[in-house]
Amino acid sequence: MTLFTDTFLIALLAGVVAAGVPLLLAGLGEQLSEKAGVLNVGIEGMMLGGAYLGFYVAWASESTGLGFLAGALGGMTVAALMVLFCVRLGLNQIVIGIALTLGAEGATALLHHVQFSRLYPRLPEVATWRIPGLAEIPIVGPALFDREPVVYLALGLVPAFVWLYRRTHLGLAIQAAGDKPAALDSAGESVLAIRALSVLGCGALVGLGGAFMSIAAAGVFVPFMTHGNGFIGIVLAMLARGRPLWVLLGAALFGACLSAATALQVAGVDIPTDVVQMLPFAAVMAVLLIAGRNAKLPAALGAAYVRGER
Repeated sequence: MTLFTDTFLIALLAGVVAAGVPLLLAGLGEQLSEKAGVLNVGIEGMMLGGAYLGFYVAWASESTGLGFLAGALGGMTVAALMVLFCVRLGLNQIVIGIALTLGAEGATALLHHVQFSRLYPRLPEVATWRIPGLAEIPIVGPALFDREPVVYLALGLVPAFVWLYRRTHLGLAIQAAGDKPAALDSAGESVLAIRALSVLGCGALVGLGGAFMSIAAAGVFVPFMTHGNGFIGIVLAMLARGRPLWVLLGAALFGACLSAATALQVAGVDIPTDVVQMLPFAAVMAVLLIAGRNAKLPAALGAAYVRGER
């Protein structure tokens, strides 16, 4: 039996996009937060918040567009708590991040039970944007160029963030907030405002990624459905060394691992599901062993900033 058939490759590429887009948005969001000096361990909770609120609004309003906007708002709501406790009050970022994740897991599961009990309503398929010409390319076209609008938005954010970090005053201020916050403060910029803006932006991106999972990829919300994708996003951001393009490449790699189970089933390969589901986490550990020591992190990452302290 030939493994690399057209059916297998189309299923694999489509799965890479479906699984990789939430990772890409989570990685870009975490990278933004880390550049500003905030280690946002709570993005798993932000992704769950976005997944639930996005799904609920899309189901109630029968509008996927409103659902995606609500997902971003859900992520920002959880991120606002991170801003309050870590940026404004200066509490431990790791402890607060874990608490927010656990709280979001419990809150979304409870809200789903109250609203739907044991039912799991499904959403209709999200309308796609077909790119003429490119969508007709064999194998690649249907998988990459006939996708949901959020896919193109996520891909467009990669060069947008490259431009932001390299060419704009705001990008330089974000990086200074993570590397030399005291110097940024001396220049008349508010370190706390820059960090708050970055964390809220992170929450919006991560929440949008969660909404993509529940609205477009799965079409249904299931409690705890993120399955550690937020934590993989943290790994992507740390290993990307501040480069958005590396986040994209890492998201594609881990997305391929996550989608391998479906693609192999389509190809008729009999491999235990547990083995295939282990692939993304094995890939994370392998990448950490190979490149973890060379990860470049901001000097003030994880440290609360208090004006006047050195």
